[in-house]
Amino acid sequence: MTNSPTLLDRDHSYVWHPYSSMTANHAIFPVKSAHGVRIKLTDGRELIDGMSSWWSAIHGYNHPAMNQAISDQLKDMSHIMFGGLTHQPAVDLAEQLVKITPKSLNTVFFVDSGSVATEVAMKMAIQYWYAKKQPEKQKMLTIRYGYHGDTFGAMSVSDPENGMHSLFSDTLAQQFFADAPNCNFNQDCTEADIEPLHTQLKNNQHQIAAIIMEPIVQGAGGMRFYSPDYLKRVRKLCDQYHVLLIMDEIATGFGRTGKLFACEHAEIEPDILCIGKALTGGYMTLAASLCNDDIAETISNGEPGLFMHGPTFMANPLACSAALASLEILFNSPWQQRVKQIEQHLKSGLTPCLQHPAVKDVRILGAIGVVELHKPVNMQKIQPQFVEAGVWVRPFNHLIYLMPPYIIGIDDLNTLTTAVATIISNIEDEL
Repeated sequence: MTNSPTLLDRDHSYVWHPYSSMTANHAIFPVKSAHGVRIKLTDGRELIDGMSSWWSAIHGYNHPAMNQAISDQLKDMSHIMFGGLTHQPAVDLAEQLVKITPKSLNTVFFVDSGSVATEVAMKMAIQYWYAKKQPEKQKMLTIRYGYHGDTFGAMSVSDPENGMHSLFSDTLAQQFFADAPNCNFNQDCTEADIEPLHTQLKNNQHQIAAIIMEPIVQGAGGMRFYSPDYLKRVRKLCDQYHVLLIMDEIATGFGRTGKLFACEHAEIEPDILCIGKALTGGYMTLAASLCNDDIAETISNGEPGLFMHGPTFMANPLACSAALASLEILFNSPWQQRVKQIEQHLKSGLTPCLQHPAVKDVRILGAIGVVELHKPVNMQKIQPQFVEAGVWVRPFNHLIYLMPPYIIGIDDLNTLTTAVATIISNIEDEL
């Protein structure tokens, strides 16, 4: 009798996972369920989640209030087109987002994902200047080591050399890049830090529609942290050279850095703000691009008199309901205290890794802990070792990092940091 193919066999036959090969072996672990901060595999093993499902599941999994919100919405409708129609969850969510984001941002454009939020923000900037009779302002300026998504516009403003998209360089729109600042989070910005960006603005201001940046924390491009003072200088330069400022808070939004939004560390307001990931507490895909009144009115009153974008699943009612529930859970919880506690334990648990010769740097901010290595990790060897240690940690390139759910307990957090430290200490030759 022929054995039936297993779930993993079928997965390997038909499913292409993110950043993977269909011909090379790669470790895949089938999941049966997830509750709280625990991921239960089909073989019965339980893993403590250190990733928040790529930084989105800030309340953990299977939260009863989140489940109830989606169940209640499902009784009315799971989806309805947003062209010419509206619904309560979308309006309630837009109103809530306007209240909690920087005060000048009064208009919300819902999209499907973080990458699309970036695309929409870039299109807003270009269409804004077109309506202003300055159609030559088509380019974006950004800093190196950034990451803004996997779609073509988003790839064009991600790091062109050290990023994941360099092989597409001949196809992508050519944007302006400046060297990233070297001022760390607790340092002042020097003239040497800001000069590369300033020079690009001086030389190319007539072509630049907007500066786009991840505030304070650069995510998948390198997990680098930089000074709020630098961000203040960037805001002033945008005003001086008449360039819009787009802040990509898809990874940092909703408390991850210790502030509700990372731009609050610098006390500045962007002209356009991109949010996503944790917006729905990791339950459903939803993102948004918010803009100020000047942008919304200029685009609406210019040619062709409307904004040229319209996703099919824009403002999905289930996703909007999940987002409303997630925000309510967040604001009814001591999230600042929890993030601070996570930060303290990440520092105590990961800082000793600096003593190991394989480690280049350790960086901690809010509920983000990063161990940077001198060499890239060997994913085929290191990923199963984390699973054997009872934790879910997904390294990439030179980085082993933790972004746990905010609800994680101290014992579980210590298990995560101990696993990172132990595995680094044991596999120096395999990194």
